[in-house]
Amino acid sequence: MSSLTCFEESVETSGRPGDPRQSQESAADSEAEAAEAAKGNVNVSATGGRGGVTLDLGRGSYFAFADNRLECRKIFMPQFADTIARFMDRPVVDMTGLTGRYDLKLEFTPEDYYAMLIRSAIAAGVVLPPQALKVLEVSSGDSLGTALQTVGLKMESRKSPLPVLVVDKMEKAPTDN
Repeated sequence: MSSLTCFEESVETSGRPGDPRQSQESAADSEAEAAEAAKGNVNVSATGGRGGVTLDLGRGSYFAFADNRLECRKIFMPQFADTIARFMDRPVVDMTGLTGRYDLKLEFTPEDYYAMLIRSAIAAGVVLPPQALKVLEVSSGDSLGTALQTVGLKMESRKSPLPVLVVDKMEKAPTDN
């Protein structure tokens, strides 16, 4: 069985009919995209505001987080793991072994949607007032697990070592190398 692992949480694919739907694309499209990416030619654009955020990854691939749902189109599982990690309080790692592109649509309760927005803001370094942080206390987080199950994925806890960068000393002004 394949799995996406969130450190402390993990997502597994199952053999049920609700499995993520693999996007249809030709081998030529995949090869052309890989060649462009190898050259460093990747077109990514983002739009966002109060209503949500959309990240266009090029060639019809995108993810949108708005209106109590996360929608991904033509996305690789490592990208999906990174996407989910943005809205969780722990890192996520792809361990599915799946190499195709997938279309996914996940629906959330309003409470969990707002909690995910707040976690994303905290991860981005936004300082929020205590009133906003209280939303995290009300959120159960259950709708993420339920939404993942609708597409054939499952959350489970795991512990794993993480690479950590330790800064021993910081100079006020940069020095020449």
